[in-house]
Amino acid sequence: MNYFTFDIRKVLFVIFALGIPLLLVNLQRKSEETLLVLKPFTMASGLIQKGYSTFSAGVRGTTGLYLDLIDIKKENRLLLHENQELRAQLGAMTELRLENERLNNLLLFKQRSEMELLAARVIGKDLLPDHNTITINRGHLHGVQKHMAVITVGGVVGYVFRADNHTARILLLTDRYAAIDAIVQRSRSRGIVEGSGGDGGRMRYLRRDEDVREGDLIVTSGLDNIFPKGFPVGTVSHISKSRYGMTQEVDLQPVLNPTSLEEVFVVLNANHEVFTMDEFAQLTPLREDGP
Repeated sequence: MNYFTFDIRKVLFVIFALGIPLLLVNLQRKSEETLLVLKPFTMASGLIQKGYSTFSAGVRGTTGLYLDLIDIKKENRLLLHENQELRAQLGAMTELRLENERLNNLLLFKQRSEMELLAARVIGKDLLPDHNTITINRGHLHGVQKHMAVITVGGVVGYVFRADNHTARILLLTDRYAAIDAIVQRSRSRGIVEGSGGDGGRMRYLRRDEDVREGDLIVTSGLDNIFPKGFPVGTVSHISKSRYGMTQEVDLQPVLNPTSLEEVFVVLNANHEVFTMDEFAQLTPLREDGP
């Protein structure tokens, strides 16, 4: 029983007896080799380090990607804003260029013409479907009077049917209440051009035997003392003859679309002007300089 009694000397002896062989074995192994006892711990430590490294790399990659996406989003918003600004500037410059071209053509037309022309800007259009009218920024104070002709570089627009001090209403040639004395330029047959209420018109009161063909140019006669003689109105698009009627009706396509105009001229002395097509071609910059 005394043999199993705890004795510090016996414990130290056992540790020493076991430690010496282990120490000798360790001294005999290569310095770079790991003790067999420590291999499980080394492997576990390596796996933990590898897992931590993989996890850290994943977190860093995800965080970097998220930050990159935020930067890309900000940059995309800036680029979109810049693109919108550039588009607006391009649109403004295009409008300015087109307006400059129109005004230059109008100026050349006015300079080459002997008519007394008053330039005006279109500031309003009639929204009612039954009427085709526009409003210009010239009125009584600028010399505009009722029944004065309104033209542009391309041809007839209409005439003034009401004038105030600073503005005037123009009845377009396509309005169903408009009436313009006109002739067929080729055959000199005379009739009255009336609006159809849409984007066209018709020439009426032509006798059945009058010479008129599709494609003929219709010009102002000058007999109404409103429009200068020989100014283009439209071209013949269709001819209708009733079987027993005394007259024929001629559908016209206006030489210009009056509802799309932005600047026009009011003719202040129309009854003193007579045009031939050669003169009109010389007066019209768009036709002279165009292709």
